[in-house]
Amino acid sequence: MNQIFTVEGMTCGHCEKAVTKVLLSLDAQAKVVIDRSQNKVEVDSAQPREALAQAIVEEGYRVQS
Repeated sequence: MNQIFTVEGMTCGHCEKAVTKVLLSLDAQAKVVIDRSQNKVEVDSAQPREALAQAIVEEGYRVQS
């Protein structure tokens, strides 16, 4: 299932890698596309939206509804 999140706090390539890594730790088969300039994280994963959002928050970023 494809999910799009608005994520605040990603300011650099390291941030993108950190978010990608934490999402892949939940689902190694996930496809993650990040557009930092738009604060968008697109995730194609079988994991529930809540679990993906929680993982991003635990990594230190803010997820808007």
